[in-house]
Order: sequence, then C-alpha cells, then structure tokens
Amino acid sequence: MNKLPKKPRNEEMYKAILTLKNLDECMRFFDDLCTVTELMALEQRFQVARCLDNGMIYNDILAVTGASSATISRVNRSLQYGNDGYAIVFERLKEQEGQAETEAETV
Repeated sequence: MNKLPKKPRNEEMYKAILTLKNLDECMRFFDDLCTVTELMALEQRFQVARCLDNGMIYNDILAVTGASSATISRVNRSLQYGNDGYAIVFERLKEQEGQAETEAETV
C-alpha cells in the first residue's frame, strides 16, 4: 500500500516559535494558535511522554494523566521510534533543572 506524499511543513511557524523569549510569550502564542482542546491534547501527550520517560507503567500513567491507552501507546511509539524530539527536550530540561539547583545552592 502506497502512502500519500507528506504535505510540506510550514517552517515559518517553527521559526516563529523560536523567536519567543520566555514562558509567558510561549503560552500566549500557543493560546492564540490552538484551541483549548488542542492545547489540552498536546499538554496531555507531553505529560504522558514525561511519565514514560520516567519509567511509569501504563496504569499509573492513566491514573495521573487521564490519557487513554491508545494515546499512551501512540506516545510510547514516538518515544521508541520517533525522531528523538522528546529526548532532546527532556535532556535540555534536565540540564536547566540542574543549573537551577546549582544556582540555588550558591545563593
């Protein structure tokens, strides 16, 4: 079975995201870009990915996030066979958390 060719990505949107300077700007942009339902779905998928990355099991993730088993499975596939986007973000978040802890200790 042949897949239809992928639509070209809108690189301008991703470049726009990279111009955002802080959390508030990012949240405001996504509030304008997405519906409440879309944002909730994105945030839930991210939370599921964090839980999976931390070694949680499906039943516990379901209890914490309210995500369906299909969503958990889809996110798990992305973590296992995707483009490592989650891995990049998780590593950078860990680095930021480590820097914040170091700064707090020196104060």
